[in-house]
Amino acid sequence: MAPIFRAEQIGSLMRPPKLLAVREAAGVTAPYSQIPKEIHESTKAAIAMAVARQLELGVRPIMSGEYDRVVFYSGFFENLAGIEVIKAVPVPEGYRTSFPTVRILQELGISTRDSIMAVDRIRHTHSPYLSEWHALRSLLPPEQWCECKLTMPPVTHGHMQMAAGTAYLPSVYKDDREYFTDLAAAYAAEFRVLYDAGLRSIQIDDPCLLFFVTDEFRSGCEADGVDPDALLDLYIWAHNQCLAGKPGDLRVGLHLCRGNMAGSTHIMSGSYERIAKKMFSELEYDTYYLEYDTDRAGDFEPLRHLPIGKNVVLGVVSTKSPDMENIDDLIARVNAAARIIAQGQGRSTAEVIDTSLGVSPQCGFSSMSAGGGRGFTMDRMWEKLLLVKQLAERIWGTQ
Repeated sequence: MAPIFRAEQIGSLMRPPKLLAVREAAGVTAPYSQIPKEIHESTKAAIAMAVARQLELGVRPIMSGEYDRVVFYSGFFENLAGIEVIKAVPVPEGYRTSFPTVRILQELGISTRDSIMAVDRIRHTHSPYLSEWHALRSLLPPEQWCECKLTMPPVTHGHMQMAAGTAYLPSVYKDDREYFTDLAAAYAAEFRVLYDAGLRSIQIDDPCLLFFVTDEFRSGCEADGVDPDALLDLYIWAHNQCLAGKPGDLRVGLHLCRGNMAGSTHIMSGSYERIAKKMFSELEYDTYYLEYDTDRAGDFEPLRHLPIGKNVVLGVVSTKSPDMENIDDLIARVNAAARIIAQGQGRSTAEVIDTSLGVSPQCGFSSMSAGGGRGFTMDRMWEKLLLVKQLAERIWGTQ
């Protein structure tokens, strides 16, 4: 199963300064902020400009740039019945021991952060993201809706960050599986609503799943009395529960990176090797969007575990460095990755390139409103996306 698009993008785009100024003036800065109706027009105008630019340049899939959100995970959990935003959770006390993001927050001098908790049974009573999809699709004729993609945060988001045992009230859920059963049902319901409204491609962003490759996170789990391997198994099960019963022609992919905070800050480094076999063989996603722009991600060897029938979009173009990559070097890297996959699958490199690979930036360009890589400009962002398109055209003759 080949990727829908050979040239991809990961979702977030740098926000126009005008949009940032309007939101700052309105106090829309916290991750779970509700955007006031009076500034919705500014958001709509920014999305319209971004879509027009994508159409002009031939960039696909067409996306809203996550302009509707403050952070990539905004908008979903806080709009589910039973979920409550917990203000000013203390850092590090309110989070898992040795949680890598906490280390970065402490280095930045951040002492509290908002989070989420289930205070009642989780229910999907209305669609959190249908309005986002309607805003995007309204800018396109129906025949182009299939060229779009929407991003969603991972089912593990709150549970993985909060101190062990605090993602839900013990009076609400007796154990983690009961909690995830309800939360996954909300995901399945959201998939169905978006699908029925014409969406055919969704990307789940789970930067924290890669924490399982680090000794830092794993030792923190053990300090909390949690078996990290059992926790990973739980998360794989929870992800798969979200996908159970999804429409057959709804493509849902998983994006994994090592953090994308403002100023090119990443949270951790390390190869996929420690979780690759389990990730590729047990997670039931169609597509894996993988960060591969620098040696921060390790080598391509973990790709030998990719089974036939799944595909990988190689994030070989950096959103952290404004330097432009050499397209011939990128082609060589794609071929190197294909050789590793081919060896693992017992197929030819040409078969793998034909059926199992795409290319993209390694991450979004601004996973939070005021983000963006160090030295990046809006012009350089579009140049990078054009480079991805040109790379795909060189390899496959199409994007």
